[in-house]
Amino acid sequence: MTDLEYLDRAEALLKAIELSCDRLNDQTDADIDAQRVGGMVTLVFVNRSQIVINLQKPLQEVWMAAKAGGFHYRFDGQLWQDTKGQGEFFEHLSRYASEQSGLDLRFNS
Repeated sequence: MTDLEYLDRAEALLKAIELSCDRLNDQTDADIDAQRVGGMVTLVFVNRSQIVINLQKPLQEVWMAAKAGGFHYRFDGQLWQDTKGQGEFFEHLSRYASEQSGLDLRFNS
């Protein structure tokens, strides 16, 4: 993948996270504060816990830090997959956001 393709895919992922937060805030009591600074989105939950998603341009990866740990993802041509073969980005984000917020939250691309 070229650097430009990576940036397009990664920016689409960050935008999908922001849109999912807007949708979840409208449809649930989640009240997620999504703060975007450049290539990083920080999700802050009511209980003050956070999930941080940021772009790692030199590696063409997206990194996520949550209470459950730190995770790296690469685009496989269709989805952002964990570099250790442990699953897909939005599946993980939904799981960790649900755990941290205490609500059933579903993020999608």
